[in-house]
Amino acid sequence: MNTSSLDDIQRVDAPPTGCCAPFGGLRWSMEEAEALAAQLKALAHPVRLQIVGVLSRLGGQVCVCDLEAHFDLAQPTISHHLKVLRQAGLIESEQRGVWVYYRLRPATVARLHALTRELASE
Repeated sequence: MNTSSLDDIQRVDAPPTGCCAPFGGLRWSMEEAEALAAQLKALAHPVRLQIVGVLSRLGGQVCVCDLEAHFDLAQPTISHHLKVLRQAGLIESEQRGVWVYYRLRPATVARLHALTRELASE
């Protein structure tokens, strides 16, 4: 008579031991992940993405009046989007007289560029 215990039966639904190689931990600290998520969230709006695109294409500093000319939106709406981008650390501004000039923050843009490279390389 052949008797077998439950220990001798291989479970089909259980993954084999050692199937996954260790991945070495998380890529970012929680603080860094939160900062990146806030920046990506700020970019995840069509108008804000377009504003960043205009700023990157024009380089240097761009007057708010020049930004407004690209959109069929009221000035307060453009100001709101600029505020969100500024709070996320993507852009910085400088007031000159009655006009405000905006530019991308190079360090932040470089970090987002590195992020996309990191994600694409894996």
